[in-house]
Amino acid sequence: MKTIDVSTEQAPAVGAPADDAVLRVDDLRVTFTRGGREIRAVGGLSYTVRPSRMLAIIGESGSGKSVSVRALMGLLPPSARVEGSARLGDIELVGRSDKAMRAIRGDDISMVFQDPARSLNPTMSVGAQIVEAVRAHRAVSKKDAAARAVELLTLVKLSAPERRFHEYPHQLSGGMRQRVMIAIALAADPRVLIADEATTALDVTTQAQIMELLVDLQTRLGTAIIMISHDLGLAASYADEVLVMYAGRAVEHAPSETLFGDVRMPYTAALLGAIPQLTTPSHAQLTVIGGQPPDLSALPEGCAFRDRCPRATERCAERPPLTDEASPGHSFACWHPVDQRGRDVASALNEEETP
Repeated sequence: MKTIDVSTEQAPAVGAPADDAVLRVDDLRVTFTRGGREIRAVGGLSYTVRPSRMLAIIGESGSGKSVSVRALMGLLPPSARVEGSARLGDIELVGRSDKAMRAIRGDDISMVFQDPARSLNPTMSVGAQIVEAVRAHRAVSKKDAAARAVELLTLVKLSAPERRFHEYPHQLSGGMRQRVMIAIALAADPRVLIADEATTALDVTTQAQIMELLVDLQTRLGTAIIMISHDLGLAASYADEVLVMYAGRAVEHAPSETLFGDVRMPYTAALLGAIPQLTTPSHAQLTVIGGQPPDLSALPEGCAFRDRCPRATERCAERPPLTDEASPGHSFACWHPVDQRGRDVASALNEEETP
């Protein structure tokens, strides 16, 4: 079993990078400087994304999920220092100027934001906004761009696309507006689509419809999707791979089926325990993660989760946990891993060995 000391060496991405990987992120670090303090928002994140695959990045608010993908897009303020590597094919995203990134954003990598009502221009028709996006990346006439806009509205399964083309955002429901945002994001056929909490503002039924749409587009267009969410239920239902973040770091990373069938990190187990299940007895108390995430400008020594973890020991305070592998492609960072039933792995093994 291979272990890597994350305090001195970079943890590997789950799954060795393959030739078909459309995006490779290696040791991505994001630091903000505010009031003389350094806030380490992302610390050494690594993963790969492949065509027609969905990676879900999960964690509580403040874990670094959105900051990590905005760093890829070049959408962070000047106070942010981004280090490491993020290669989109042969293009290195980290360190590129804003002018150079404008040629890549929307063309090779695009993003769907959380609140479509705030992202769309209320003074422009839906069609005009899509036409604007198409012509920003393609040298086409207004007539051809308009035809492309109707094609995109059809692609995202918006009813009566020719009529919706002339309507304004306030005339559409929340789910319809989000479909328009996805159409805009797809205007230039990007290789990577980032959905940053794209379903959070929607009701459960519409949320499922948007996720089904993303999966359909992923299959039909071969688009690689990064889904940012705090919802492990969505990840379990739709993602091919899940990366769990805490305090700016990856604490567990595995194929979706493997992760939910054999969780190892106590933080991941606690997130799962907070989700109501059909098998949960009536009035049963769900798991509550006590306390608050640590201050990213003064991260504690050792494991960042230790003050909230019921399994923490003195060892957890001494140094950061090693990155270990439960199985090929399933990595976790914890001194006291649990099994799928929430038991300490060492204790569970002893129970199985006892006659």
